[in-house]
Amino acid sequence: MDVIKQYLQQCRQIIDVVEQQSDNIRKAASWFAETILAGRMVHVFGSGHSRIMVEEMWPRYGSFPGFNPIVELSLTFHNLVVGANGQRQAMFLENVPGLAERILRNFDISTQDTALIISSSGCNVVPIEMAENFQQKGVKVVALITKQHSEKSSSKREDGKKLGDFADLILDTGAPAGDAMVTIPNLDTPVSPGSTVGGALLINTLKAETARLLTAAGQPPKVLSGAVVVGKERAVQLFESAYDEHAHRLAKLYHAVGKYSDLS
Repeated sequence: MDVIKQYLQQCRQIIDVVEQQSDNIRKAASWFAETILAGRMVHVFGSGHSRIMVEEMWPRYGSFPGFNPIVELSLTFHNLVVGANGQRQAMFLENVPGLAERILRNFDISTQDTALIISSSGCNVVPIEMAENFQQKGVKVVALITKQHSEKSSSKREDGKKLGDFADLILDTGAPAGDAMVTIPNLDTPVSPGSTVGGALLINTLKAETARLLTAAGQPPKVLSGAVVVGKERAVQLFESAYDEHAHRLAKLYHAVGKYSDLS
């Protein structure tokens, strides 16, 4: 088969897998909408290449405030590949126990919050512990994983638990184990991953359903929109008001940090 057609056919199958999860997408979106309507935020975390899905949720055109993108550069800065700040260090750090707890120490978490944790394998320590910490704080956790890949992979945690073990709801990207989807004659390793495609589909269906619920509740979101769609003046207005709202929501996550700790 033509390799281009092979990849696109696999992507069509991923679309079917995502569509089959419509009920779970609606359920997750309802949790997210409840959080946003309460004036709180949905915490979105991903290490490694899962950072792509965090940024797909917010901020970008067609998205809106209400999401707290948690991205650690030490876990996601891949551009240098080797040397200082290289990929070896990032892959090491995303399996350091206790790092997730230190990240969340920066925020005043509420049971009104929700969390979306993204990890294709669901086997690296930091995203697993991130979900575990959120659940311990009474926060509902949605895990976005690649089910086939996660089932066939081994957890980096000593107890063998995976991200799915600390999730109230699981969404599957629909990609195969190993992620790469195209086989080429005389090449013994497949190429062209699919989890990014499935992840983006899930993120944007979640986004659309959340926006629908917010609008139905009488609080339509401030969506970042291009001037070609809404006109230059309206685009600027939405840009400024959406970022202002993000700042106001984020302020609530900081104002009580450490206030009730033993050392305060």
